[in-house]
Amino acid sequence: QPCCTPQALQTLLGREFRHAIFDAWQGFDAAAFAALSGTLQAGSWLLLLMPPYETWESRPDTDSLRWSDCAQPIPTPQFAQHLKRTLSRDPQTLLWRQHQPFCWPSYPFRGRWRPATGEPQPEQAAILSRLREMPPGVATVIAPRGRGKSALAGQFISRMAGTAIVTAPAKTATDILAAFAGERFCFMAPDALLASGARADWLVVDEAAAIPAPLLLQLVSRFPRILLTTTVQGYEGTGRGFLLKFCARFPQLHRFTLRQPVRWAPECPLENIVSEALIFDDEAFAQAPHGAIAISAFYQQAWVNTPALPRAVYQLLSGAHYRTSPLDLRRMMDAPGQHFLQATANNRVAGALWLVEEGGLSAELSQAVWCGFRRPRGNLVAQSLAAHGSDPLAATLVGRRVSRIAVHPARQREGIGQQLIACACMQAAQCDYLSVSFGYTPELWRFWQRCGFVLVRMGNHREASSGCYTAMALLPLSDAGKRLAQQEHQRLRRDADILTQWNGEAIPLAALDEQALNDEDWRELVGFAFAHRPLLTSLGCLHRLLQYSALPLPALRGRLEEKASDAELCARLRISGRKALLALQRAQAAQALIALDAGRTQRLRDVMPGGGEHAG
Repeated sequence: QPCCTPQALQTLLGREFRHAIFDAWQGFDAAAFAALSGTLQAGSWLLLLMPPYETWESRPDTDSLRWSDCAQPIPTPQFAQHLKRTLSRDPQTLLWRQHQPFCWPSYPFRGRWRPATGEPQPEQAAILSRLREMPPGVATVIAPRGRGKSALAGQFISRMAGTAIVTAPAKTATDILAAFAGERFCFMAPDALLASGARADWLVVDEAAAIPAPLLLQLVSRFPRILLTTTVQGYEGTGRGFLLKFCARFPQLHRFTLRQPVRWAPECPLENIVSEALIFDDEAFAQAPHGAIAISAFYQQAWVNTPALPRAVYQLLSGAHYRTSPLDLRRMMDAPGQHFLQATANNRVAGALWLVEEGGLSAELSQAVWCGFRRPRGNLVAQSLAAHGSDPLAATLVGRRVSRIAVHPARQREGIGQQLIACACMQAAQCDYLSVSFGYTPELWRFWQRCGFVLVRMGNHREASSGCYTAMALLPLSDAGKRLAQQEHQRLRRDADILTQWNGEAIPLAALDEQALNDEDWRELVGFAFAHRPLLTSLGCLHRLLQYSALPLPALRGRLEEKASDAELCARLRISGRKALLALQRAQAAQALIALDAGRTQRLRDVMPGGGEHAG
């Protein structure tokens, strides 16, 4: 019989089983639990093995290591109580506690259900007919999991008169679509498709919400007809925000919805309890929260005392952010260092802000992060400020990072988001800054700029998950925070032209034409040459070093001035592998520094953690 860890459960997706056991004795991986429930045939049992019922709240949960940023497992009292309450209230869940009498629930009679035969169901057939007659444009099929949208896309491809290309976040997620499309299935990854110039009558995008909007928009513009399918909710995230945001730009959009389950009967008890336990019924945005806005904080204990409040906030965040998943629910309930604000109108949630504590590292650890020697858990922006910035002590400052922010679509463009940020600033008066990390788009940056944030970093490659360059911004609150924000903003301005040439993405600030090597450059160059700072992190100061050095430095000049690939340079310089190439690039940077000023180089090495002993 198949047996696997929760982390390996993805290997079972696309298969079906008769009954399953989920062992949550040591830890509860909520996404794996939901995924396992989706592999079961109609009529199956899912047996959940729980920790001791009376002490579950106080027991460390090993799954917390994935989302709490703690070095050791922590108890998860809010989630334990939420799940116990949900299971005990469900009349169709059999809850059998050790040393307690066994009580069989009274299940209602259900009519005979006939499984799908592989032929289109009535809802699917109606949509197929509409798609065949559709003029050039964009169509969406949105549905909860198990409604047959991937099968519908495959059936459409197998029956269409023209040609189609399929793309999706991962090819492994298109198995069902491929099975129904048969020999006409043609898959290309989104980035490969964009680079290829391939053409077809139709572009079919499975799970479109998981593809970043800028990348998806480029793909959509290349094809006359497009079919986008996405899940409205589930363990991989939500598509509601995708439908509202991305699809709103197409006024002639053809919208289709699948409501009837295909793989199990309507009102399936297992689907219902999993959806209730993991709050898969995200905000539908059907009713606008009218009235004056009031902003207030709430705390994790609200999941026990007033669960409807944090539930509504989580539903709003799920509806607005397609990547919100059960892992975020676990973090929201029980991770330390979380802060929440809600904007309500007549007791209905109109906006929400979720912040996470960061920074406060010791000076020694912050310097080790700057050198590239250490990467402690968590502290996304705080670590990046040290690892990619110019100040070795940047991570000693204390900040709060914006993890999620959302405003109900009917109340957007009223300044509610800015009000939430302003309130967060007042609550974080003892911190040095607020921070945010986001996939850069001009529209998003304009919002953060209006809130008072200062741009301090742009990534040097597009993230596979977002298709955008990562941008980081600070809203300074203390004098130390203001100095850090100003210092990193000026550094970004100095590097702006170089980053723009490297990325092909204009950086939205006025570039500084300062090519002289300053103190920060020298410190950072020594960190690259004699420690483990990444090459692309030091892009700006390395370019300036090459301008001042008369040495040939072929490994550095080939990469930075000629933009030769690592493979090309390895072949040209007759060295084996990227590790050896990077070691040579560090050694050449060291040669250039010593040639310019050997004494200064040595003094900076002497004050570096470890004395530069990790030099390549």
